[in-house]
Amino acid sequence: MSSYFSLAPYYDLLTDDVDYGAFADYYEEMFRKYGGEVKTVLDLACGTGTLTCILAERGYEMIGIDASEEMLAVAADKAEGKSFAIEPMWLNQSVQELDLYGTVDAAVCSLDGINYVPEDELDTVFDRLKLFIRPGGLFIFDINTPQKLRGLDGQLFVDEDEDVLCLWRAEFDENENACYYGMDIFTHDADTTPLWKRYFEEHIEYAHGTEMLLEKLKNAGFETAAVEGELTRESPAEDEQRVFITAVRT
Repeated sequence: MSSYFSLAPYYDLLTDDVDYGAFADYYEEMFRKYGGEVKTVLDLACGTGTLTCILAERGYEMIGIDASEEMLAVAADKAEGKSFAIEPMWLNQSVQELDLYGTVDAAVCSLDGINYVPEDELDTVFDRLKLFIRPGGLFIFDINTPQKLRGLDGQLFVDEDEDVLCLWRAEFDENENACYYGMDIFTHDADTTPLWKRYFEEHIEYAHGTEMLLEKLKNAGFETAAVEGELTRESPAEDEQRVFITAVRT
C-alpha cells in the first residue's frame, strides 16, 4: 500500500499553508541564474501536483512523477479544466526508477522529497537524474535538515479540517538516522454518515547531511551552484531547518 493511500484525498487541505508560488518563484530565479534557457521541467515526487500546475501555467512543459497512484490521481483531477499551453504529463514512478522518454532542462523536488530516499539509494537517484537532465541543466531540491528531524523526536502534532483529523507522532531513530512519523487519519463525510473512519500510515524521512549530499551529487556528475537556507536567506544558518540545493549537470 502507498504511504499516501489514505492521506492523498486530504493532503491539500492539511497543507494549505504551503506557499507553492514562492517555491515556483525561487525555481525561476535559479533557472535564470544558472540554467540558461529552461522549457522542460521534471517535478520529482510531485505529490498532488500543485507546483506542477503552477509551473505549467507559467509556460513550462511539465512532467510530474510520483510513486503514489493516489496522489497522482488527485494531481490529474486538479489539472483538468486548467488552461495550459502544454498539458502536464503524469508518470507513476519512484524516484529510484526514474525513466523518461528524453531529457529535461531542469528537475525540481520540493518539500523534502529527497528525505524519503535512504542514503544507500541516493546514488541511484542522482545517477538516474544525470541520465535525464541535459548537460548544463539544473537539479533543485530542498531537505529537512538533520537538526530539524532530530528536534521532532517525541512530538505530537494535530492537523484538522471539517472532515478530516490527522494526528501524527514523530520518533527519531539514531541507529537508522531517520525520523518515523506515525499518522492516525480520521475521516468523516457528514452528508452520508455520522461515523468516522480511522486509517494509519507510517512515513520515514532520513537525516541527510548537506556535505554528504553535495559529495554524492559531485560523484554523479553535478556541480554545486547554490546552497541556501529558507527561501528568504542567502546562506544556511547553523540552526537551519530547511536547506535548498541547486546543482548543475556537467
